[in-house]
Amino acid sequence: MNFVEKLKFNSDGLIPAIIQEQSTGRVLMMAWMNKASLETTLSTGKTHFWSRSRQKFWMKGESSGHVQTVKDVSFDCDGDTLLIQVDQVGAACHEGYKSCFFRSVSPGAGDEAIQVTEPVLQKPEDIYRKK
Repeated sequence: MNFVEKLKFNSDGLIPAIIQEQSTGRVLMMAWMNKASLETTLSTGKTHFWSRSRQKFWMKGESSGHVQTVKDVSFDCDGDTLLIQVDQVGAACHEGYKSCFFRSVSPGAGDEAIQVTEPVLQKPEDIYRKK
């Protein structure tokens, strides 16, 4: 049994993938993979995902240039979640932040306590200019 066969994909044929910057340990994003996107990620060394909203296969950085080079792929004890360590070029978040997890709230605080915890690296309109 190979690596992919050990995984538990959901009823839509997807598995969550947590993307972590290898050099810092920072969680950059979470995205969904199907078998084809995982196999392409493994064969190319660049992250590829399945977009549930667009129903489309995509490579991270295909339009922004903010690619992720895969350094390690692991899976949890249940085989239902991936952890992919990468070298990230530029912003991982489509809103221009290094990480998609750029907002925090303290336990016990309400919505008014939401804080942006990192600077914008690049404005989205600059990242996704029409060519």
